[in-house]
Amino acid sequence: MDASKEEYGMSDRAGIFEGADPFVIARSWLAEAEKSEINDPNAIALSTVDADGLPNARMVLLKEIEDNAFVFYTNYESAKAGEVEQAGKAAFVMHWKSLRRQVRVRGIVSREDGPQADAYYNSRSLKSRLGAWASRQSQPLNGRATLVAEVAKVTAKQGPNPKRPPFWGGYRITPLEIEFWADGAFRLHDRFVWRRAEIGAAWDIQRLNP
Repeated sequence: MDASKEEYGMSDRAGIFEGADPFVIARSWLAEAEKSEINDPNAIALSTVDADGLPNARMVLLKEIEDNAFVFYTNYESAKAGEVEQAGKAAFVMHWKSLRRQVRVRGIVSREDGPQADAYYNSRSLKSRLGAWASRQSQPLNGRATLVAEVAKVTAKQGPNPKRPPFWGGYRITPLEIEFWADGAFRLHDRFVWRRAEIGAAWDIQRLNP
């Protein structure tokens, strides 16, 4: 058997699972989903843990698959951000019903709080940028009218070209584990997991039972 294929764990992988780089595979799957999913093919269910060890999950939008990480954006004062900062770790699953596939990721989290975050913020619609200023995400709200009034105040103060709020930016999840799953007949699904002991280490690739 070809030694290079053994090295990358490719001897039992083909088709949609084939490749030596899991981020290339993830981008390829997402590109396919963008053609078939009706809404938000980049939606992920982000999982965190609070200070008491109680799990939490919510849907957010994945904005970039980098060469070594996955990036999303949020309010740094939100519940999710507090839990991310406290643990320094997070997990997510991205599931596409139209493709009958999913990607699961677990890894180390760091902030994206520089020019890349500025560029993404500036690419959003004006109303979304103003909304980021107005919302005290995860905090109690006594009525929608209060939020609408805050948006009006922020609009008058920030003007037509608001800068990125200091409390809003990105998080980069650098994975220690990535699993690719595809539906199989009679629930005999295909699962391949990529694991590494630390960031920068070589990947170990294994097929898992469905």
